[in-house]
Amino acid sequence: MIPKEETIKTEMIFKGKMINLRVDTVQLPEKKLGTREIVEHPGASCIVPITKDKKIIMVKQFRKPIEDILIEIPAGKLDKGEDPYDCAIRELKEETGYIAQNVEYLFQFYTSAGFSDEVIYLYVAKDLTLGDANPDEGEYIEIEEYSIEDLLEMIYNGKIKDSKTIMGILAVKDSLLKK
Repeated sequence: MIPKEETIKTEMIFKGKMINLRVDTVQLPEKKLGTREIVEHPGASCIVPITKDKKIIMVKQFRKPIEDILIEIPAGKLDKGEDPYDCAIRELKEETGYIAQNVEYLFQFYTSAGFSDEVIYLYVAKDLTLGDANPDEGEYIEIEEYSIEDLLEMIYNGKIKDSKTIMGILAVKDSLLKK
């Protein structure tokens, strides 16, 4: 049986708009003390928008932490008290302009459980209608459509590196590859 660590003390190091950083002192199973640096995140939702002709709507945007432009599925942070489903629909509309008549929850996952409590909820959107995008202030996005075959190739040749995007594409690939 894998033992749990008991938290002895928590010290908040930083409180920000998107994340908090805390250091927990924990008692290890062998009765020694250890520390755990933990990034607190409110969670996020992401959504795989699929057009009638089985193309996936992707967004391209610059990501400062890695100093690069990524190709991603639409996603965003949960607002305080926001339902993950509502967040996914909101982000789809804000980032792409699309509204979906059919949204299905697939699963949730932790992004980096070794140091963060961030959980992302994954959805798929179908029966799309194009409207006007309304990205957040300071958010610069390009919208592109790709076939599942092209996206799979982009994953395996290193052009798509974002984990939520890779998970989303792999989660829907079987249904899109059926003839």
